[in-house]
Amino acid sequence: MAMKQATKGEKRIARYDPELMVEAYQFQSVMQAFPNHFHEHYVIGFIERGNRNLKVRKTCHYIVPGNLLLFNPGENHSCESRDDQPLDYRCINIQPDVMARAAQEIFGIACQPMFEQPVVYQSDLIPELRELHSMILQGESGVRKEERFYFLLEQLLREYAATSGAEEAEPLRAEVQAVCDYMTAHASEQISLDTLGRIAGLSKYHLLRAFTKETGITPYSYLEAIRINRAKMLLRDGTSPTDAALTVGFSDQSHMTNAFKRFIGLTPGQYRRVLAENRAEDKEEQSLK
Repeated sequence: MAMKQATKGEKRIARYDPELMVEAYQFQSVMQAFPNHFHEHYVIGFIERGNRNLKVRKTCHYIVPGNLLLFNPGENHSCESRDDQPLDYRCINIQPDVMARAAQEIFGIACQPMFEQPVVYQSDLIPELRELHSMILQGESGVRKEERFYFLLEQLLREYAATSGAEEAEPLRAEVQAVCDYMTAHASEQISLDTLGRIAGLSKYHLLRAFTKETGITPYSYLEAIRINRAKMLLRDGTSPTDAALTVGFSDQSHMTNAFKRFIGLTPGQYRRVLAENRAEDKEEQSLK
């Protein structure tokens, strides 16, 4: 069963597929703007309805139905409605280790693929992606779904990704990288701008300017993204939203809920419920075999 929420015409659906180890989201009639943020997973998505302004890799794109979206882990992006029309958006999220294993099976080499362009206009692969997405949301299992997943991924990686490992992102300034590393290591702690400034060797103001220019997001947004991704792993293991919020460093559940809703379009409770429903369905299917 996929989790659903409907408020004033909105519908938000999500499902975790334990066979493919991917997530599938579908948002319908959503007006929400998503602020600049990033995920630790790949995002392969497409728009069914609605026109949006997307900013990714410091470039603005006008995206419409039929566009294919390809985001790498850690790639910050934001989007908002262009014409006040509701959005119908669907995506599949793939963790880096799952992508690396799939790429090794497909190409026979160890690599971490990186998509070279975030938007493919009027892609002819969307019908195949739509079908795979539908299979995941409907809880389909077996060879047909896995076959579609690998064949589609092969086409996407061959056409739009660097798989040799030779293509690397431009490195961050040393002082900004040091701040990123510190926040990653200490995300569950209360971090002050004074501390980050000392690590970077910059004043607080110049740190904010340098960090935002280099990464495209503020230090706090970067910290929120790390905490959200870690909270998702705890929620998958059955941790309550309250405990997850405190464990990853949010001051309380309300702060985590607000960040979850802004960045991924679901509340922590909704995300946790869909995973619990998936596990219950899997147990029921096993008992019937």
